[in-house]
Amino acid sequence: MTESYFNGKTVEVIDRYQFSHPFESFAFDDYLQHQISNDHTPKIRFWVHDPFVILGLQDARLPKLGYGLDFLDDSGYEFIVRNSGGLGVVLDEGVLNISLILDKADFHYIENGYDIMYELISQMFSEDEVKAYEIIDSYCPGSYDLSIDGKKFAGISQRRIKNGVAVQIYLSVTGSGADRAKLMKDFYYHAEANTHQKFTYPDINPANMASINELLKMDLTIDQVEKRALKVLGDMGAELKEYRSQEDETLYEQLLNNIKERNNKYLAGH
Repeated sequence: MTESYFNGKTVEVIDRYQFSHPFESFAFDDYLQHQISNDHTPKIRFWVHDPFVILGLQDARLPKLGYGLDFLDDSGYEFIVRNSGGLGVVLDEGVLNISLILDKADFHYIENGYDIMYELISQMFSEDEVKAYEIIDSYCPGSYDLSIDGKKFAGISQRRIKNGVAVQIYLSVTGSGADRAKLMKDFYYHAEANTHQKFTYPDINPANMASINELLKMDLTIDQVEKRALKVLGDMGAELKEYRSQEDETLYEQLLNNIKERNNKYLAGH
């Protein structure tokens, strides 16, 4: 299914909007899911933010969250709690986020969205074999962690609104994957994750995370990786068109406020 999914489809390309804050990026992906529910046209969007730690809902329940947030602040990282599950991830100028906004009607199983993204990334980095399985000692571990030679460089998540699906991936392109992992390891240490009674947070091994440049021994830029993604979509049979903004500012502002309110709720008192 994944190789032929884009065959014959028009895909709208949304190059990096100059959003100043991750709140705006997550709200825009939510907005695009409303839009695809009406126009049924798949979209691909690229975004970069630096430097932020994007926490999951479970991170907001850490025993000493305030100490962990103080550590991030002292390390020069801002932070938010995103409006979906999973655990914390690191964003910086070397991490490319890719969102595929797809029509939920096109597939019946949630795994199909992950498979479509996995196939895209596998073909983008065909210099080596990309595997999808959980790297348990990474940050934000999940069954669709992407790795080469056992070292994770990307993780995939999904969010579904109305008839749209946002398949999102954070992709470590440049810099040190181990340094990013060390930041999250230290965050969990300061937040006393190991004392939580009901949830087991990852015991992160920084040696098992890397950037794609480290793994392929290349010097790719963010722009070059974007171009690879678009070339692969074309090779898969997609017709690429520039996204034409038809933004409903009222809806976008509502979605943005929803994300901010949830963030404030989970970080209240910290």
